[in-house]
Amino acid sequence: MVDQYIFSGSLPENASTYVTRDADRELYDGLRSQKFCYVLNSRQSGKSSLRVQTMRRLRENGVECAAIDLSAGGIQNVPPEQWYADLIDSLIDIFDLDIDFGDWWEENQLNSLVTRFRKFLEEVLLVEVKEDIVIFIDEIDSVLSLNFPTDDFFAFIRSCYNQRVDNPEYRRLTFCLLGVASPSNLIQEKQRTPFNIGTAISLKGFQLQEIEPLEQGLRGKFSDSQAVIEEILNWTGGQPFLTQKLCQLMVEQSEKENPCTVEEVVKSKIIENWESQDEPEHLRTIRARILRNEERAGYLLELYQQIRCSEEQCEITADNTIEQSELLLSGLVSRREGKLRVYNAIYKEIFNQNWIENELKNLRPYSENFKFWVASGYKDESRLLGGKALKGAEEWARDKNLSYQDKQFLAASREKEIQEKIAVEEREAQLERERKDKEAVEKRNLVLSEANRKAKRRIRNGTVVLSLALLGAVISVLAAWNQVNKANTKHQKIKVEVENVQKLSQLAGDLLNGNLTSESDQALRQAGLSFTIKNHNLKQAILLASMSQAYQKLKKPDKAKKNIEESLEYLNKTNSNLDKIFQIEVFVRKTQGDLFTEQNQKQEEAIEAYGKAFEILKNHPNKINTFKNNQIITAKDIELFHRKFIEIISENAREEELKNQVEESLNQHLYAKFEYHLKGKNWQAADKQTFQLMLNIANRERENFLIGQDFEKISCNDLKKINNAWLQNSNGHFGFSVQKQIWKDAGNRLGITELNDEDRKIYQHLASLVGWYDSKKRMYLPYTQIIEQVDNNFQKVPKGILPIGGRYAYHWLSNGLGLGNFDFWINDRFFSRLANCNL
Repeated sequence: MVDQYIFSGSLPENASTYVTRDADRELYDGLRSQKFCYVLNSRQSGKSSLRVQTMRRLRENGVECAAIDLSAGGIQNVPPEQWYADLIDSLIDIFDLDIDFGDWWEENQLNSLVTRFRKFLEEVLLVEVKEDIVIFIDEIDSVLSLNFPTDDFFAFIRSCYNQRVDNPEYRRLTFCLLGVASPSNLIQEKQRTPFNIGTAISLKGFQLQEIEPLEQGLRGKFSDSQAVIEEILNWTGGQPFLTQKLCQLMVEQSEKENPCTVEEVVKSKIIENWESQDEPEHLRTIRARILRNEERAGYLLELYQQIRCSEEQCEITADNTIEQSELLLSGLVSRREGKLRVYNAIYKEIFNQNWIENELKNLRPYSENFKFWVASGYKDESRLLGGKALKGAEEWARDKNLSYQDKQFLAASREKEIQEKIAVEEREAQLERERKDKEAVEKRNLVLSEANRKAKRRIRNGTVVLSLALLGAVISVLAAWNQVNKANTKHQKIKVEVENVQKLSQLAGDLLNGNLTSESDQALRQAGLSFTIKNHNLKQAILLASMSQAYQKLKKPDKAKKNIEESLEYLNKTNSNLDKIFQIEVFVRKTQGDLFTEQNQKQEEAIEAYGKAFEILKNHPNKINTFKNNQIITAKDIELFHRKFIEIISENAREEELKNQVEESLNQHLYAKFEYHLKGKNWQAADKQTFQLMLNIANRERENFLIGQDFEKISCNDLKKINNAWLQNSNGHFGFSVQKQIWKDAGNRLGITELNDEDRKIYQHLASLVGWYDSKKRMYLPYTQIIEQVDNNFQKVPKGILPIGGRYAYHWLSNGLGLGNFDFWINDRFFSRLANCNL
């Protein structure tokens, strides 16, 4: 008997509408045979329900199972140590292991995180649990957004399989990975062995021969329930979420006096005004997946457009490219008989040609021109932009993460406009030269003729008068030719500038081909910024230094050396007091220092180059630390420069005083950046910068998290300075002192040596008061949700909700598996420190 169709979340073990597919048999048989398996498919395709049913069957046959959901509770700001600790703590709870986690974790502090995880599996889990074990890791795509690499984690899972040869106990341990990702996503570092083990379980849509459990719920409600379920499948293509939802909608229709047909329900309840009717969210999830990365979205939309068109004309063969994999993971298309097809008729109606064209226009206002330019093999210059259209496109692109093709299109448009401008200037210069040549000749002839006439008339006055007349004529002719030469010089300068912009753009392409994406973006950014510099010498200095930087990344030191030397020559020719000259000189000197650093025998030269850059930073901080988008040397570059300089001079005991100066300068830079974000009410950036500032003061950047004793390293003056900045810019709403007072008002004690259950409850009460914990839902809120609330109206959120990241990354930000002692102790140590500092 079918009570209700369930289409939101996982189906319970006893769900009457669960449809058994080939994947059920394949996954169960694979795991029973101790094969590592992975189910990687689009959202709402039944992965979690498949896991629930498979775990039930395995447990019935004596296999111990655990399921870890990596997406639960939010994970964005979790430090790696806490992430692994939560993972192990969860397994202890699930298998009810007899171990004091805190003591065990402390005993293994000297081991790396992956080694601790391995030792836990070998020395605890496999020792205490004698049966076969299957660990399901769900939502693995969540780890791709962590702020630390997880290649080691997946490499370890791969090694668990390989360990079976040397350690037979590992044969009892099997992993199953589920999520919206492809195997190539799991280990991204190209030098490492890819994730190439395990059995892929294909999760297809419901087939006609499988849907008897769904058809049962329609019996007695329709005269021909089989025809109804078949028509439902014709619309949904067997997509689990849509099929269950449409079945439920038809059951509701059957209770009406004049029920609608399946087609009418699909159109009125799903397709029409689909954005407002998409509850629970499904179609919007697909759209968001395709459009989430502006750099890739254009490619995906164009590939999807080809797939739609190909169904009538030709076929797109599935070849596992990145774009095809991404479209498959979105759920919008499926693979059938080696070809790509739109998954179902509903998707085809909603995500139609008009939708594609509108999204492409939203992605780029120059969509039509871009499409024809690409189709021409990047040769049709008539499609390139110019004038107001180009200026508008560049304004639109300023804060976008564009694809390489888009960047090339805009760069080609800019280059064409420059070339046209040069051509106009050349024509004007040529006409001006011809005019001045003509005038000069006419003037010369006129002067000579007049001089000759006067000479003849006044010959009796002697040769002196004649000589003066001739000298005046020569001076006039030279002045005319000098004007012509100036025009030629200007033209030559523009030509050299354009050539260097082209070279830098080509180097950006070489960097991209070498998978150096951020370096490629930086090269294109510097090329674009060069257009804002009017001084020829300064423009050449930045272009040549940027080319040197690119050659360094491409491992071409000779060319890098030549370019930086030329850059310095241009810089030395410049007599200017513009703000940009300070930024450019810092960038040039930093680039020179980077080059020397790579050549280990030139450390003294590197210190000298960095030292000159540092002197400029020290003497002109307000002209360099502007944090503006059009800044020549970015805030990130300045921070990296400080850290690199500190690293180099740390090796030289004679430079201790200089090292202290650089460390203090870095601290001032981080604080200036922190204040900049606070004044701009950019709360998330200010919160993260608070964390970075405190890490720097405590010398914990390498670890990327703070523990109790680290707070003693942060001076009271620093804590007060940070706290006062929060208070002033939030009208007293946020700050450490606000949080400390709430901590005390909630009944939490300071300086605790033993923690009891009452303390834990009070701590949770504090979290509720400041808006970290939802007492109704009994869950800690994800970091992104907290920031979203603050951004909407910072004066209406609870007092003390920020800062968060300034002390540590909370346990509850990882997976919401419950509070551990770690959180309480860190807060207690931190607030005790604030109390000692009289905050």
